[in-house]
Amino acid sequence: MPGVLLGDVFPNFEADTTIGKIQFHDFLGDSWGILFSHPRDFTPVCTTELGRAAKLSGEFARRSVKMIALSIDSVQDHLAWSKDIVAYNGEAPDSTLPFPIIADEKRELAIQLGMLDPDEKDKDGIPLTARCVFVIGPDKKLKLSILYPATTGRNFDEILRTVDSLQLTAQKRVATPVDWKLGDSCMVLPNIPEDEAAKLFPAGVYTKDLPSGKKYLRYTPQP
Repeated sequence: MPGVLLGDVFPNFEADTTIGKIQFHDFLGDSWGILFSHPRDFTPVCTTELGRAAKLSGEFARRSVKMIALSIDSVQDHLAWSKDIVAYNGEAPDSTLPFPIIADEKRELAIQLGMLDPDEKDKDGIPLTARCVFVIGPDKKLKLSILYPATTGRNFDEILRTVDSLQLTAQKRVATPVDWKLGDSCMVLPNIPEDEAAKLFPAGVYTKDLPSGKKYLRYTPQP
């Protein structure tokens, strides 16, 4: 199945959306981007996900991340479904979603991007779109890809956390350990010699002692 691999330039596709026709790279501009797909409009899990994504849209905007969703139904269905989503969020009926939704009625994008879930099919026996998450950098390259089956809703707080890590590690020579969040200590990359690490991280480097005697668990306060 076709798809996009980490480090690949993300396809500059053209699509109809709830804000009109877009060219994807033009839509992103110089921003980061997140594209998240959904199996179908007017379905329960998808509605909760888009509601949560809308609630967090201000956090993504503060990180210069443009959000865009994709579902296999029409723009007209997307616009009608959007009213249900804002109602789910307890907002006024005339509220609008803070991001567009791509219409992929022929599943052309879903196939191109490797989004189909072979185990979940519609009434005609055609595979539904899985719950994909793509994070794209300002250089238009894919930085992160997560694929959930249609039956499992995503955790958008976790997706936001991964954006924080991606943006930090794109600028600083660190990695982020398990369960890391903004403000926590980071890990010094293994390929940085000790003398260079001392210069790079003036706040200090702490090495955890291990039975092997190897000094690879090196931490530093978040740069």
